[in-house]
Amino acid sequence: MQPSAEEYPRWWQWPTVLSLDAPVVAVLWQGLLARSASTSVGAPEVVVLGLSVWLAYSADRWIEGWRLEPGAIRTQRHLFHQRWRSPIAAIWAAVLATAVATSALGLPPAEFRAGLFLLVPVAAYLLSHQLVHRNSRWRAPKEVCVALLIGAGAAVFVLARPDVRGGRLAAPLGLFCLLCFTNCALISVWENEVDRSHGQTSLALQLGRAQALRLLPWAAAALSAAFWLWVGRRAGPAPLCAAASGILLGVVDLAEARIGRRLARVLADVALMTPLAPLAGGLLR
Repeated sequence: MQPSAEEYPRWWQWPTVLSLDAPVVAVLWQGLLARSASTSVGAPEVVVLGLSVWLAYSADRWIEGWRLEPGAIRTQRHLFHQRWRSPIAAIWAAVLATAVATSALGLPPAEFRAGLFLLVPVAAYLLSHQLVHRNSRWRAPKEVCVALLIGAGAAVFVLARPDVRGGRLAAPLGLFCLLCFTNCALISVWENEVDRSHGQTSLALQLGRAQALRLLPWAAAALSAAFWLWVGRRAGPAPLCAAASGILLGVVDLAEARIGRRLARVLADVALMTPLAPLAGGLLR
């Protein structure tokens, strides 16, 4: 099926089509989590995390595009991965080789082992949700799985450091996972018909209560703000970033009916990039 002119990606869709937005979110929160733990991450940790998230997202979309008939595809990101299947596979292999080489040469042994350990649940998620249990309604919601995996990826190298106490990351990491879950849950509401067409099971389809899911961003913002008020400045910028992201997600959801699901899908990921402000501010000092 050939798309009409208006169906080609707009310029603002390309970060999502090319699976670049999720790696940016993960890397930004990795930096913020490191700051919360009074440490920092080097270039190898940033590169490996960014490439790994891209590999996971692009693999998920590549498999989806491979499984679906062209006429059933409803999103630009899946259509792109179907049409350019062979070039993307070649690029994917090159990125994988780069990630492996960077991990082996640039990461300390403890971080390397932690990264390998995280590969198991990522591979299990792709195998389960795209192949084995694709049509099973009882499977673990993909929105929960993605949120936990992104959160684990952002924290894994920070937690692997011997001078970092895990308790210091519990609250900011929990808030980030909640934001990731909220992001995915809202997208499942906006793309309800997309998931039906693709034969996918989503949280919105499983629960059938879209209005309850629309409360999540405001709940995340309120919880983040309450934590910051309780702990004070000792909490650092993470709760404030989480509160801002929750509010932005709520605003995008309110505007979705007017701006359309495609733009809302892009802005939902932009809403999670609030750590850019404190991280950039720290670099400018």
